[in-house]
Amino acid sequence: MDFNLDRDIVFFDIEATGLSVIKDRIVQIALIKYPKKGGEPTELEMMINPGVPISQEAVEVHGITPKMVANKPTFAQVADKLYDFIGNADLGGYNSNRYDVPMLMEEFARVGMELDISNRKLIDVQRIFYKMEPRTLRAALKFYCDKELVDAHDALADVRATVDVLKGQLKRYKGVNLVDEDGNVTPEPIRNDMKAIHDFVNDLRFLEPTQKMKLNADGIPVFAFGKYNNAPVGETLAKDNNYFNWIMKMEFSSQVKQLAKKYLKEYREQNQRR
Repeated sequence: MDFNLDRDIVFFDIEATGLSVIKDRIVQIALIKYPKKGGEPTELEMMINPGVPISQEAVEVHGITPKMVANKPTFAQVADKLYDFIGNADLGGYNSNRYDVPMLMEEFARVGMELDISNRKLIDVQRIFYKMEPRTLRAALKFYCDKELVDAHDALADVRATVDVLKGQLKRYKGVNLVDEDGNVTPEPIRNDMKAIHDFVNDLRFLEPTQKMKLNADGIPVFAFGKYNNAPVGETLAKDNNYFNWIMKMEFSSQVKQLAKKYLKEYREQNQRR
């Protein structure tokens, strides 16, 4: 099955030193790009020296030891290659919205590059799976494709499995409506349309993956945590400069900091025009 694309899409998977998208670092990344015009996909895989210790818990999951990455390039050394490979493509993966995408954004931010996702469609295959058939990647591959996952937690094996699962989901749910626990019907939410899938798998209220900011019922960006929970972002930061400085200095994601700057600037510009 060919994907119905209006732009290129890159499926990718990350193995890292741990689970924190802010503190931990990438040790392996694999990407597969599907061109919008069709044709064969392009694969890119690399091991990366994270420059920080790899937790024993992470080693036990993916099997990548410090010795294996000691002589590999750092992220800074491969950043341009990765950035060019991704280009303006949409992004897909398995649990990618909560883990792989924000972690990759942080790595780019550390080397002075911005991976802007504001105009990209995000296709998190796990979200489809969890909403339609809550299981694991191994079970998803067995369920949708009747295949066994070999070399689980190897980035390239995992991303290949992710692509196979999405293709299996598109076949299985063609023409299938979703009925939630309240009886509400979503007509054919899974179809060969990346925007439709993006809208289905993402909670569009939240403005970034760590869910620190969201849109309220009136469509206004508000904080979703802390002492200013549900308070308008731009107005709050304009009135409390110390809070803005605190966000800039603390371990919030680069996207949270970018949005804080954006909404503060927009609020000030709006008030200057009044």
